Amino acid sequence: ELGMDTLTHKPFEELTDDEIVAHLHVQDAERVFCVYEALKRGIDHETIWKITKIDWWFLDKMQHLADLEKGLAKCNGVLSLEQYQTAKKYGFQDKTIKRLAQVDVLPVENYRAGFKMVDTCAAEFSANTPYFYSTYDGDNEAAEFIAAREAEAAANGQPKKKKVLVFGSGPIRIGQGIEFDYCSVHCVWTLKNHGCEAILVNNNPETVSTDFDTGDRLYFDPLNPESVDNIIATEKPDACVVQFGGQTAIKLAKHMDEIGLPILGTPADAIDEAEDRERFDELLERCKIPRAPGRTVFNLEEALAAADEIGLPVLMRPSYVLGGQNMIVAYTKADVIEYMGVITEHVDMDHPVLLDKYIMGTECEVDAICDGENFLIPGIMEQVERTGVHSGDSICVYPAQHLTQAEIDTMVDYTGRFARELHVTGLVNVQYAVSNGKVYVIEVNPRSSRTVPYISKVTGVPMVDLAVRCCLGEKLADMGYGTGLHPNAPYVAVKVPVFSFEKLHGVDTQFGPEMKSTGEVLGIAPNYHDALLKGLIGAGYTFKTPGPASCCIFTVKDSDKPEFVDIAWKLKSMGYKLYGTSGTCAWLNKHMVPCNEVRNMSGESPNIVDLLQSGLVDYVFSTSAKGRDPKRDSVRLRRKAVELSIPCITAVDTANALVDCLRSDHDLKNIPLVDIATLYHKK
Repeated sequence: ELGMDTLTHKPFEELTDDEIVAHLHVQDAERVFCVYEALKRGIDHETIWKITKIDWWFLDKMQHLADLEKGLAKCNGVLSLEQYQTAKKYGFQDKTIKRLAQVDVLPVENYRAGFKMVDTCAAEFSANTPYFYSTYDGDNEAAEFIAAREAEAAANGQPKKKKVLVFGSGPIRIGQGIEFDYCSVHCVWTLKNHGCEAILVNNNPETVSTDFDTGDRLYFDPLNPESVDNIIATEKPDACVVQFGGQTAIKLAKHMDEIGLPILGTPADAIDEAEDRERFDELLERCKIPRAPGRTVFNLEEALAAADEIGLPVLMRPSYVLGGQNMIVAYTKADVIEYMGVITEHVDMDHPVLLDKYIMGTECEVDAICDGENFLIPGIMEQVERTGVHSGDSICVYPAQHLTQAEIDTMVDYTGRFARELHVTGLVNVQYAVSNGKVYVIEVNPRSSRTVPYISKVTGVPMVDLAVRCCLGEKLADMGYGTGLHPNAPYVAVKVPVFSFEKLHGVDTQFGPEMKSTGEVLGIAPNYHDALLKGLIGAGYTFKTPGPASCCIFTVKDSDKPEFVDIAWKLKSMGYKLYGTSGTCAWLNKHMVPCNEVRNMSGESPNIVDLLQSGLVDYVFSTSAKGRDPKRDSVRLRRKAVELSIPCITAVDTANALVDCLRSDHDLKNIPLVDIATLYHKK
C-alpha cells in the first residue's frame, strides 16, 4: 500500500540521530518506521522503550529484521545460500534481496514457500475451511491437505472441481473499502454455487471474505506476484479472478497473463488498454468517443509543457491508482510544479502521470455487466457535486435526476462500444462528464467499482452474481434481467458520503479529486428531495432552526462567489445572520445580500475564531482553490470548524442540497418509509 518492501522509510533515513529520537515521541501511523530506523542506527532499546512504551519483545523482533537488512546491504554483490535462505525465512521478497544485496542472480531460483494451517476448530475436530499462511520452515501442510481432500473425493466417485483463485482487496483504506470485499464474497459464493472450488487470497483478517464459511480455502498472504506464485505452485488452479478485488487485485492481471494462468473475465491486455494513456486514446479514436485532451508525463518539464499545450486548469493523477490517490486539480503553473513534487514523492514513477484538461460539468457513473457481446446497465448514477470532486466523496443519486434522454442514450451507446471493443466479460465501470449537453468519457475501469454494492441493492440486480456467470460462459440474455439499460426503480436512492475528519488530524476537509470519505449512508424515498434529506441526516448533517442570534460564515473562492449569492440569500431569508471574510462579504453586499465582515484567522481579535467559539455559528461554507498547505487560513478555518463540531460545507453543490433541505417543510416524521425489497417486482 505504501510502496515499501521493508520497514525502512526514506524520510527517516534523512534525519539525524537526535531528530530520530525526537520523532519517537510523535504518536502517528509512521511511528513503527521511526522505531525501525532508530534500531538500525543502534539507538538502545531502553531509550526507545522509555519513549514509546513498546514492549522489548517487539523491539527484539524488529532489531532482528533491521540486522538482517543491514547484513544484506553489506553483501556487495556476493550473496551466500545461507544468507538468502535466512532472508526468505524472515519474509524478504526476492526483489528486495536483489536490491539490498546488489545481485542480479539468486543462489536458488524459484525457491518456494510452504504453507502452515491455522486450525479454525482449535483441534477439537477436523477443519472444513482451513486457513493457510506461508513459511519457509517445515512441511507444506496445504499440499498435504489438498492431496488428502482430492484422494477422498476420488474414492467417493466425486468429479474433480474446477479450481479458481480469487484475489481479495487486501488492506482497507480510504478509496478501497469493504465495497470490494462485498464483490469478492459474492464472487466466491457464485463460483461455489456453480460447482467450482473457490480459493481466496487476502491478507486482511478484518473482512467477510476471510470468514470461516466463505471460501473453500483461504491464504493469508500479501497480494504481490511472488506470494501469489507460491500459492499457485501449491494449489495448481485452473483459472483466477482479478476483477473483484479493486486496484490491488487488478494489478496482478499482467503477472497472471505472463505466467500463463487463465483469467476468468476481461483479459489482461484489455485491462492494460484501459489504463495505458496512449492505448486508451487509440481505443477512443476507434470508438469515436470524445474525451478531455490529455497527455502522459514522467517529469516536471514534460508536465509544464503539457499544461501549456492543453491549457489550465488540468487534472493531474498517477496511473494505476484507486480512490484518487495523489490526484489534484492544478489551476496555475505554480500548482503544476507543487503538485508534481507531491506526486513524485508518493508514487512509483515506473508508470506515467496523467494530465487531463479539467472539464467543469456533471459527473455520472455507469456500472455495466458484459458477456463479451451484450451488456446490461442496472442504472445510471449522477453525482451531485460537479467534476473535480472525487465520486466517492460526492452525493450520488439513482436514477439520474438532471440528464436529458439524449445524454442518457449517449452514455448507454458509449458504454456498449467500450464493452465490445475491450471484449469485457464481467464488470466494467465508466465515468462520464456532461458539459453543455456533450458527454465526455473520464475513465474506463474493466473491474468492479465501489458503487457495485449500492447499485445492486437499489436496483435489485445481483451484479456480481451475473458478472461471474458471464465469466463462466453464460449469456446475459439467458439470465432474466434483459440487456441494455434496465428500467428505473419506482423510488429515488441517494448515497451520501460519511467523513471522519475529527479523527484524521491535519487533513483538510476541502473536497477535491482525492477521496477522503470513510463510509456512506443510503437514503431512499419516493422523490429526490426526501431521499436526499434522509441521506444527509443519516450522514450526520444537522438541520437546525435558526435562533435570534444564529449565524453562518462564508469564505469562498472567486469562482464560487456568483453561485453562493443565491445560497446566502436563502439562509438570510430563513433568519440567519451572515458573516463573511473581506472578499466574500463585499461580493454578497454588492449583490444585495446583507453580510457582516469578520476578520480572518490571521487577523486581530475579535476574528473568525472568536465567532466560531461563540456557539452561535450553525454552518460554515468554505471553498478554496488550494488546500494542501496546513498553514493557510482556509485550511485552519475548516479544521477549527471540525474541532468544534460545526458543519463545514466545502462544495457549492453540497451547499445547495443542504440549504434546499433546510428550507423544505419535510422532516423524518412526515417522510414515508420505503421497503425496496417489496418494490423490485413492481418495476
